Amino acid sequence: MMNASLQGWGLWLALAGACVGTYVCRAIGVLLSGRINQDSEIFRWLAAVTYAMVATLVVRLVLFPVGLLATVPMWIRILICVLSIGVMISSPKRRLVPALLTGTLLLVSYGALR
Repeated sequence: MMNASLQGWGLWLALAGACVGTYVCRAIGVLLSGRINQDSEIFRWLAAVTYAMVATLVVRLVLFPVGLLATVPMWIRILICVLSIGVMISSPKRRLVPALLTGTLLLVSYGALR
């Protein structure tokens, strides 16, 4: 059931407020981006935290999946990850898309053959 305050114009005002808030933060980021040193210690720390979060989410998806992915046996999920990583490290500079396609196509193929 929708809250009475988020009907009609209230819904449009909430959407406009969310858009303004998002784009104000982005505009500030663009204005400050020219003065920020990307090699600073804080950016190296942020990059490390970002990579750690992505790695954690990937491991969680592989080891503790939910939904349809949970029906795929763990050894197949791990095998597909290993094969995709193999494609990635064969030439790291231009292998992100082929590695993602490898994992996706192998998983879809497993589902189609099953």
